[in-house]
Amino acid sequence: MRRIFVIMKYSSIPAAQTLVMYCKLYGVKNIVISPGSRNAPLTIGFSEDPYFSCYSIVDERCAGFFALGIAQQLQEPVVVTCTSGSALLNYYAAVAEAFYSQIPIIILSADRPTYKIDVGDGQTIRQDDVFHRHIGYSTHLRQDVTHAMDRVLRYASEWLKEAPVDTVQSQIQTFNENELRQAFEMGVNNKLPVHVNIPFEEPLYDKLSVQSIPLIEKPESQLSTSSITDYSEYKKIWRSAVKKLVLVGVNYPDTVNQEFLDMLANDPSVIVLTETTSNLHNPNFFPSIDSLIAPIEKLKDSKEWFEQLQPQILLTFGGLIVSKKIKAFLREFKPVHHWHVDSLRAFDTFFCLSHHFKCVPNHFFGRLLAATEFLESDYFTNWNRIRKGYESKREGYIKNIPFSDMKAFHQSLGYLPKGYQLQLANSSTVRYAQLFDLDASLKVYCNRGTSGIDGSTSTAIGASLYSKQPTVLMTGDLSFFYDSNALWNNYLRNDFRIILFNNQGGGIFRILPGKENSPNFERFFETKHELNAKYLCQMYELDYLSVDSEEGLENVFEHFYSKTSRPKLLEINTPRLLNNKILLDYFDFISSVFINR
Repeated sequence: MRRIFVIMKYSSIPAAQTLVMYCKLYGVKNIVISPGSRNAPLTIGFSEDPYFSCYSIVDERCAGFFALGIAQQLQEPVVVTCTSGSALLNYYAAVAEAFYSQIPIIILSADRPTYKIDVGDGQTIRQDDVFHRHIGYSTHLRQDVTHAMDRVLRYASEWLKEAPVDTVQSQIQTFNENELRQAFEMGVNNKLPVHVNIPFEEPLYDKLSVQSIPLIEKPESQLSTSSITDYSEYKKIWRSAVKKLVLVGVNYPDTVNQEFLDMLANDPSVIVLTETTSNLHNPNFFPSIDSLIAPIEKLKDSKEWFEQLQPQILLTFGGLIVSKKIKAFLREFKPVHHWHVDSLRAFDTFFCLSHHFKCVPNHFFGRLLAATEFLESDYFTNWNRIRKGYESKREGYIKNIPFSDMKAFHQSLGYLPKGYQLQLANSSTVRYAQLFDLDASLKVYCNRGTSGIDGSTSTAIGASLYSKQPTVLMTGDLSFFYDSNALWNNYLRNDFRIILFNNQGGGIFRILPGKENSPNFERFFETKHELNAKYLCQMYELDYLSVDSEEGLENVFEHFYSKTSRPKLLEINTPRLLNNKILLDYFDFISSVFINR
């Protein structure tokens, strides 16, 4: 058997070697590199080591979301690294999303030496602590003095006045290792983005065949777990409440035991409201929250209806909630108790948080629901009758409406192959998806941390690389065109699919209060346009399909998911001026369920 020896190369800069070594110590294997010169020492270290999987993404904003997609799937830190200057600022949107979605990405920004900042040198900004409001940990490493010593002596000789060079370098190495340990511990244990800013002096491209720094041992983790152990009082409260509402937002697939979910679903005193992003399923769950809440808002006696729905206990777990209507309802009709279950943090979304259970849902339910007897209650029965009514009316309504966003979403979601990963863009896309029941085999994701339209395509492409099943992205036109540089890479799988709903503008603004038909509204809010994706697909070598009718859509879906040698994009064109009326009329239509119950 032939043995293959890999001759590795290392950057000649000690700090770069140290950073690469810490990534290996903490098992960080995926590196997203935006090409540049100042980060060359890191690029050399990562790309020359077969331990790492390196990806080249030119646009830093896309790179940040691409890395976020990988981290989303693996639930482990992913590195992004860039050159100095404004390149770093383009990561900010992804950093904020990672911060609020609890996704660990590690930003390694190469910087100019401190003595070259604010002196008129090119491609320099104040990079240290630039993400300070949306970062788990931020550090500015110290510059090595054994590298480019002639420049250190010329520009910062005071660094070497107090001690010999070797002593100063040893102090620098100790400082840098301590900072990196804290940064990586935060990223790994707290699922937060961290930022490491590292100054490099030229030369940047020199390589060594042997590391110049000694091997570093991984320190013991300082992670501490805090979880309540006495559930007796909370069990009493739970067992005595006849109206319990469980609300679940963003939740990773296959993370909650179905046994616990079924226990909640079969409890007559419990209503479980789930969002598309919750990845939770049971026939007794309520998956279309707005179909329940929006019609009540239109009733003359809405207050009485909301008081009937108002829970004694609100139990939440998972990430952020899409539905603005459920948030408005629970802020107005507050529960007596709001419990949130999460091992790291709890948002007081409804301004009535009473307890944070610092544990994972399985741990919580295993103790809360142990030996629980169901309490007699008509809470579920009464509202389930309403649910079945509006679900029946929804099917009838969709059959009779003309081709539009609502009908196109209904068709598109219905044709999704089982087991696929579904990535949703924000704004109208995720909200339309909320209206329909999805097959339980689908794994659904959406960037709900900041709910921005930026980065949805980049995230989906990054996520697709580590999905065992094919990925389909459903996106709106503004979100897609805004992130069109996401297609500028070599990592699109041939089975990657994009469904682009093009209603010639920001259709959601026609639904929101304050809409008016005026040139200024169309230009500055709706952003009316006449763009299509045909030529983008030609440039990036995607197969392109376009439809504008129900029949056309049915014909396309007969072969849209078949195997091909290239990714595919389907552009669905819908009537800009009709979509909002059909959606708003839908809520009027199903409100008769309440009137005629």
